[in-house]
Amino acid sequence: MEPKMRRGARLVLSPLPFQGHITPMLQLASILHSKGFSITIIHTQFNSPNSSNYPDFTFIPIPDGLSEIISSISDPVTFLSLLNVNCVIPFRDCLVRLLSETSSNDGTETETIPCLISDAMMHFTQGVADSLKLPRLVLRTGSIESFLTFAAIPVLKQKGYFLPRSDSELEMPVTELPPLKVKDLPTLNTKDPEAFYQLQGTIVNQAKVSSGLIYNTFDDLEQSGLATLGQQFPIPIFTIGPFHKLFSASSSSLLTQDRSCISWLDTQAPKSVIYVSFGSIVSMDETEFVEMAWGLANSKCPFLWVVRSGLVKGSEQVEPLWPDGFLEMINGKGCIVKWAPQQEVLAHPAVGGFWTHNGWNSTLESICEGVPMLCRPSFGDQMVNARYVSHVWKVGLRLENCKLERGEIERSIRILMVEKEGEEMREIVASLKGKAEVCIRNGGSSYQSLEDLIARILSF
Repeated sequence: MEPKMRRGARLVLSPLPFQGHITPMLQLASILHSKGFSITIIHTQFNSPNSSNYPDFTFIPIPDGLSEIISSISDPVTFLSLLNVNCVIPFRDCLVRLLSETSSNDGTETETIPCLISDAMMHFTQGVADSLKLPRLVLRTGSIESFLTFAAIPVLKQKGYFLPRSDSELEMPVTELPPLKVKDLPTLNTKDPEAFYQLQGTIVNQAKVSSGLIYNTFDDLEQSGLATLGQQFPIPIFTIGPFHKLFSASSSSLLTQDRSCISWLDTQAPKSVIYVSFGSIVSMDETEFVEMAWGLANSKCPFLWVVRSGLVKGSEQVEPLWPDGFLEMINGKGCIVKWAPQQEVLAHPAVGGFWTHNGWNSTLESICEGVPMLCRPSFGDQMVNARYVSHVWKVGLRLENCKLERGEIERSIRILMVEKEGEEMREIVASLKGKAEVCIRNGGSSYQSLEDLIARILSF
């Protein structure tokens, strides 16, 4: 179907206001815009995306009551619960206004809104969409495997998997979800675990009654998970990733990117640099930070390290935390920036490994550039992703110990960057990179899934 057929259709999209969720939603919006749809983004005032980077989109902020109190909310479950309560009325009012604008004064249709596309975690939008008889499609910004894990929480909870565990029990397998271990089950640093389980249950249930699920993944990567998902969720499923290979949205970054690291990478040997970044939210204590610094230095491998504000708990500025002699020792071997243009970094020929927190965007971007990973998951879906990277796809090495220790870091970096095991991972991930490239071409699985998604939208 040609794009001209789609003119007159306006899509309303609503992202969760965190970097790892805004980026794929704006990538999806860009992909659909390239297919002829008009785009309106309804977003919270907290963490507003930079609308100037998307001149063809309409951005509508809604009051969220969060910006004023965010500094006092340290608990992510409290934040998500508040978001799903505070935004209901302003979101509904905004949507009602947009729907009323689709008819001109003489009653003729000007621009229809066939459906709403919202982040899975904005579960309140399902009720709003239902009340307005508007179909809702759900964007799930994580992997299929992690979603299946969240969907299994009620059963796992009933079987006692979330009870306090000894270190040896944490290593036990979750027989219902191979190859996961108990320590891989999703957690959030929250004072109220019950609220977390309840929240996840609501997110899953509201996704189940939606008009379809959209994933930033590709069939060859998550074949078995996709089959299971199809059995558990009898609604249309669209695997149209990797989004960033269909349409880049690197300009959706909430932090300023330091591009000086690219010219530094230009001076390094091919596949010699390990890139280190834990995304926009993960933090660690000062002891771990110091161990990390020495582990990187002692590995003797060149490294590009993203040390953003807030990476070390309780310290906005990192400069005073550098251990004595560290900066002298790395002299020229290391490049340290506050934020990097990650897709460009991973695509750079000098980068041979990625030490990551295994957020889904980072994991997928690494696979798509053929870069093996050193996995250090922190919370949420990251542990599931890390287990699949290391034990199913075999394109990474997992730091298994709870505490970071310089000797283990040094050894792991050497394995990844210079030893045979790392070379084998590099070959496997190169093959997956090739499959990711094929799937978005004409006739590929993601290409076809995108056509199916467009047909679905136009059928409403």
